[in-house]
Amino acid sequence: MVQRLTRFFNTEITNVHNAAAVLGAFALLSQFLALFRDRLLAASFGAGVTLDLYYASFRIPDLLFVSVASLVSVSVLVPFIINKATKEETKLFIDRVFSFFLLLIVAASVLLFVLMPVLVPYLFPGFDLEAQHTVISLSRILLLSPFFLGLSNLLGGITQAHNRFILYAISPVLYNVGIIMGILLFVPLWGISGLVMGVVLGAFLHMLIQIPAIISVGLLPRFTLSIDWKEIRAVLSLSAPRTFTLATNHIATLVFISLASFMTIGSIAVFNLSLNLQSVPLAIVGMSYSLAAFPTLSRLYKDKQFDEFIAHIGTALRHILFWSIPISVYFIVLRAQIVRVILGSGQFGWDDTRLTAAALAIFALSIVAQSSILLFVRAFYAGGYTKKPFVASSIGMVFSIVAAYVGVYLYQHNPVLATWMQDVLRTKSIEGGEVLLLPLGFTIGQYITLAILWAFFEYHIGNIWASMKKVVFEVLGSAVVGGIVAYAALNIFASLALFSTETVIGIFLQGFLAGIAGIAVNLLLLYMLGSAELSEITSIIHRKIWKNTAVISDMDVV
Repeated sequence: MVQRLTRFFNTEITNVHNAAAVLGAFALLSQFLALFRDRLLAASFGAGVTLDLYYASFRIPDLLFVSVASLVSVSVLVPFIINKATKEETKLFIDRVFSFFLLLIVAASVLLFVLMPVLVPYLFPGFDLEAQHTVISLSRILLLSPFFLGLSNLLGGITQAHNRFILYAISPVLYNVGIIMGILLFVPLWGISGLVMGVVLGAFLHMLIQIPAIISVGLLPRFTLSIDWKEIRAVLSLSAPRTFTLATNHIATLVFISLASFMTIGSIAVFNLSLNLQSVPLAIVGMSYSLAAFPTLSRLYKDKQFDEFIAHIGTALRHILFWSIPISVYFIVLRAQIVRVILGSGQFGWDDTRLTAAALAIFALSIVAQSSILLFVRAFYAGGYTKKPFVASSIGMVFSIVAAYVGVYLYQHNPVLATWMQDVLRTKSIEGGEVLLLPLGFTIGQYITLAILWAFFEYHIGNIWASMKKVVFEVLGSAVVGGIVAYAALNIFASLALFSTETVIGIFLQGFLAGIAGIAVNLLLLYMLGSAELSEITSIIHRKIWKNTAVISDMDVV
């Protein structure tokens, strides 16, 4: 049994569709656990002070992760590892990068531990003194998380370079398992500190699961003082722009959380819970395709197969749009049912549901942009264009922050705008509606970032827009019609006694059946329009289920 599991985890997957399927399947499991995690948090604490403090405590450790730990990320290391001629060269390179990272992350963590009482009051001025002390304590514990996740990133570069996608995909599953253990086991013992201890446990498990595969390929890192600084500078020259790119999103989120600390209690919780919900399709679709495509893109660019490189990106992007556009539409239409079923229990009341659902609807508008950005960024990294994503993300970040500040100001000082938003998003009589301007600012920034990245790609690498027009027309048109059908079905089901809004089952059936009705119409329209993406997906499914086992196709796992 152990040997079978070991062989399964160490399976090498070279086909991008198979890799995307594996990553997507485990991402689905991980996101299911993440939803269960958030349900436990919402039921236990509601959208209140405790969750506000919990989410605020992540900001500084997360910034440490993106500014230091991401220097040795998968996206940066995979091309270096692939380009090494021998295993000995690869091992020496990994040892040096590991040693440099270890020294840097420990030094940065110690510095932040000491400076935490100085930083927190400036970052969260809306909190009172007691709340700030709590954030300081929790943030210090969470400094262990970027340490373990950074090491896991380094190991993940090795596993991905060797096409061990299963191990890499299972890491986030274990991360959420650790957090759930913290909620169920540690909180009764240590209170809110138990929450962050569960996060640290999850980060440790995220790293631990990859070690056996690293050992099996003989590339387990070892500390050495023999660091080739020229090689490290080469890594940093590629990783620094990527680090700055990641940092822009986290800086924007930090500004949003800081702004939310001045708003109604629970605003930070609403922002984060809705952000987490929209991250589910992002992880399953956008992250899966972009991660699966990256090693292949790196090899194609290295071998100067530029036409294949562009075609590969075009194929991945078409499928990302095929999935993400309908998901965005159905998330908007079924937002209240999604939030109520997943989070609506215990301390999480109806007003919390309505406000979170409205925030989710705005976030859902950005799913297409976020998923596409993930692919474009990895395409640029594979081609060595590391500064382009940073420029695009920086401009998007500025617009995002400005839009949020201006939006909040107008909401608070323009009753007409506030009333209009409350009518559209159905948040009348709910206190704290200004928090909805934060996801709106976020969404605006994401689409500006996507527009700039796409323009850079068209100018520097090649044209793919021409091949996207038909996909966008077909998928968007059919999704909108499907969304209208789902909305109509939702109103019909809501009027029937069988689908009572007083029970979780009734709310679930409302959303589920309405969604099925919309999706059925959606698929019918795609079929009538002759969607190439639908045909490709059904062909893959057909081959997987009905293929003759005596024939080995290019879609098989090797």
